[in-house]
Amino acid sequence: MSRTPTLDHPNFAAVRSAFPQASLSGTEFRGQSTLIVRPGDLHALMAFLKGRGYDFLSDVAGVDYLGYPAEMPGRFAVVYNLVNTSTEDRFFVKVFINPTLPTEGIEPDPGLVVDSVTDLWPGAEWNEREVFDMFGIRFQGHPDLRRILTWEAYPAHPLRKDYPVRGRGEREQYRIVDRSDA
Repeated sequence: MSRTPTLDHPNFAAVRSAFPQASLSGTEFRGQSTLIVRPGDLHALMAFLKGRGYDFLSDVAGVDYLGYPAEMPGRFAVVYNLVNTSTEDRFFVKVFINPTLPTEGIEPDPGLVVDSVTDLWPGAEWNEREVFDMFGIRFQGHPDLRRILTWEAYPAHPLRKDYPVRGRGEREQYRIVDRSDA
């Protein structure tokens, strides 16, 4: 039976004692605990949590907070959903990052980089590639960081909130295929 995490989740105290110099904060919403870390502390902290029994990385997700009504520490966030399969405990880790280039361009933004966790959880490879493809967030140390849902020369990242809802004319470039072409 899983227990309900609260603000006094044991991971908060353990992480604070293991990383006394790290700038950390924690939140709790609807029984789920989230630890917010800085990008430089992410990999060491994730290795620490894996050592505490979080043996399954359930998901890696990107979030774009552009236009969010509350003040956020960064425009983008990468959220890691960790599970301890022996206790059925779920714990979230979130890292905020900000773009350093004024607009989305062809060159990668040096501000949108976090460390890869594929060396800790090999299953993170596809999830990190999806976040890279959809948001443009690069994962340093990833073994094969390339687009996974769009083609390699695709000029943008479609899940960013400043991406036009109707696209930028990508569909108009396709040849219409009907049954006679089969």
